[in-house]
Amino acid sequence: MKKLALLFSVILSALATIAQNDAQIVKQIFDKALTSDIAYNQLKWLCENTEGRICGTPEAAAAVDYTYKEMRKMNLDKVYLQELMVKNWKRGEAEQALILSEEVKIKVPVSALGLSIGTGENGLNGEVIEVYDFEELRKLGRANVEGKIVFFNKPMDPTLINTFRAYGGAAGLRTGGASEAAKYGAIGVVVRSLTLAKDDFPHTGVMRYVDGVKKIPAVMISTNGADLLSKMIQMEKGLEFYFRTTCQTHPDVISHNVIGEIKGAKYPEKIITIGGHLDSWDNGQGAHDDGGGCVQSIEVIRLLQEMNYQPNYTLRVVMFMDEEIAQRGGNKYAEMANKNKEEHVMAIEFDRGVLVPRALAFSNFDLQNSKHQKLISLFKPYNLEVKKGGGGVDIGPLRKYYPHIIFGEVIPDDQRYFDFHHSGNDSFDQVHIRELQLGAAAMASLVYMFDKYGLE
Repeated sequence: MKKLALLFSVILSALATIAQNDAQIVKQIFDKALTSDIAYNQLKWLCENTEGRICGTPEAAAAVDYTYKEMRKMNLDKVYLQELMVKNWKRGEAEQALILSEEVKIKVPVSALGLSIGTGENGLNGEVIEVYDFEELRKLGRANVEGKIVFFNKPMDPTLINTFRAYGGAAGLRTGGASEAAKYGAIGVVVRSLTLAKDDFPHTGVMRYVDGVKKIPAVMISTNGADLLSKMIQMEKGLEFYFRTTCQTHPDVISHNVIGEIKGAKYPEKIITIGGHLDSWDNGQGAHDDGGGCVQSIEVIRLLQEMNYQPNYTLRVVMFMDEEIAQRGGNKYAEMANKNKEEHVMAIEFDRGVLVPRALAFSNFDLQNSKHQKLISLFKPYNLEVKKGGGGVDIGPLRKYYPHIIFGEVIPDDQRYFDFHHSGNDSFDQVHIRELQLGAAAMASLVYMFDKYGLE
């Protein structure tokens, strides 16, 4: 019995030492991240030199070239480009919009929606009618809609604390509003910007036309502009609206995902993917969405390199292209992984903005798992929750071929994210260096723990 008790004591002591060592390493990772401006300066370069890097543009190509060269400097085991074809939509000239009151013409900020057709040189004007959603549109019917411009004025729900849920509750009007309105004979569509902020930044985002339904032009209006338009519709019967866009979709062009990796020492054939999307909407610098996520992904492996940590699994960083328009980068990556018979075990995505991290989420989280309990305790000093969740648009296609792998993400505070998302307000000056550093350190620490203790 004494020998058994002694053995038990030795095991407990060893476990305590391991836990202490892990805590020290996690602290070192955070310390190194919080005293480095490398990722912040990379983001600054991207924002200032590749602004408007929607896929198919020279700016997107410049971002590919820059991140490829940055990873080449890191002496990774492999850095390469993965070719793909992407859509090539161009916004054209700056949009114009006017509320045409009987007494005054008022300029309001609008932004064409991605993949929308243009109005033509002369623009488009007509009576504008306000609806809340598709159901209200249906009730009005063709008799009240035909020949008019439909204004979808459904705000994000301010009562929802999770702003991503609020966004999801209104985003369908952006993606499907033009085709729904066209079914009833509308000549154009104006959609309220998807943000809880009250400002003059019109947002954008992709929209989709339905085969067999006439294509009509679509724009988003700033929240201040939407409130003014709504007020004037109530005041003046038959109020007219004018907007002019010159956007066009051109033939597809070649672009690339950018990939860098460190080979695992123990399981080189097993891959942990870490990534963000390199493209961003052309009306801003794409700092939060998703330049910050790209440089944080690179920073994860840079931090582990600086720790002289040799991973057990192969760590692969991916700068995905074309998340915003057609998600071809994520699909291409998954297709090639399957074609090459690669063994993927974990996929992590940064695409929720560069704000203070609140949680680390990953699938298969289990409170009864001692490794997961250890994660919870390790991250408490950093005000981070560890919970079940995880995923993203670009790593999502991997589920088709690798349904049982672990998906993970950093979840930042989301209250202000949609102030920036898809708007001209998404600029470098809206990113705080410390929040960027904390997000990278959190994920680097998580990758370290999973790599060290396994992924089961």
